[in-house]
Amino acid sequence: MNSTAPRQLFTVQEASQRLPLVRSIVKDIVELYEDVIDRRERLDRLKEGRGNKEEANLYSEELEQSEEALEKDLQKLEEYRLELEAIGAELKDPQQGLVDFRSQLEDREIYLCWKLGEEDIAHWHELDAGFEGRQELVPQTHQE
Repeated sequence: MNSTAPRQLFTVQEASQRLPLVRSIVKDIVELYEDVIDRRERLDRLKEGRGNKEEANLYSEELEQSEEALEKDLQKLEEYRLELEAIGAELKDPQQGLVDFRSQLEDREIYLCWKLGEEDIAHWHELDAGFEGRQELVPQTHQE
């Protein structure tokens, strides 16, 4: 169900005030995401490597438990994403820890762009430009 309420627009200062919590959540996301990807790849290799039925039955319970644990961690990642959304941040890349905040520059909406490891919010990009379109924030050209 899509919300019809307008999205909150943040100034650089407002987005920056949320960074300590965002940084903590994104750090957890990046770590868990890497672990989930690694486990998913290992499980896929194990499933592919199960040759005969005897071998398949031997490890089926263990594989099922691993799948269940993986599903729980995928749900946890979704909970983290929802936490960010509640703060007003949009998770763009769970592997890099890339987060955007909607903002306004002159007469158009943009994204303030932050990546895990960066000290402050110092970049922005057009809504359709993505990370590759990042530009440095220039003091006083951004509406505060």
